[in-house]
Amino acid sequence: MTDTAKLTTRQQEILELIQNSIANTGAPPTRAEIANALGFKSANAAEEHLKALARKGAIELVSGTSRGIRLKGSARNAPRSSTDLFSMSLPGLGQLCLPLIGRVAAGSPILAQEHVDQTYQLESSLFSMQPDYLLRVRGMSMRDAGIMDGDLLAVKSTKEVRNGQIVVARLGEEVTVKRLNKTANGIVLLPENPDYPTIQIDPGEPFEIEGLAVGLIRNSHMM
Repeated sequence: MTDTAKLTTRQQEILELIQNSIANTGAPPTRAEIANALGFKSANAAEEHLKALARKGAIELVSGTSRGIRLKGSARNAPRSSTDLFSMSLPGLGQLCLPLIGRVAAGSPILAQEHVDQTYQLESSLFSMQPDYLLRVRGMSMRDAGIMDGDLLAVKSTKEVRNGQIVVARLGEEVTVKRLNKTANGIVLLPENPDYPTIQIDPGEPFEIEGLAVGLIRNSHMM
């Protein structure tokens, strides 16, 4: 690739964010995540910087997916950087002991002891905010958000979530991971895979937010 000394300061920050996101989560960030992490007003601003990085040979842009970014050449070597999307340090914390939740029984609390497969010791600096548990992802409905079957999703237990965030939700007897979309007509849960349907929450239907996705660990990295 072109010598990274030729990158602007902002381009270098974005490149390091991409490198660290891939190193820590197994997937590059979305344009929206880049914009949020670096204070851009829109994802379009992030896209323009990504195109500049592609022209300079640091990355390759892959169409058809929100995380279509590939590192090229020496850019594959991830630095330790404070701009990492999922590595903002949590003061006073070192190791976290997080329970891994497997299948969740209908009607019981998600953190019930019978749901815990095992526990993991993880560095707190891996996550943008402190998670309370890991949830084993099943299925490919969030594929285009970089969340694959078998991945471990780090989840913060909270009901305070914003529109557009990836949440863990309980629908009657099912627990699912989807992107939250609040509309004038109600709540919609959006998959990140066109092969899966959108879920419309009807009035009176059993529905509860269980938590917010705050990080992702590719399962193969933990074996």
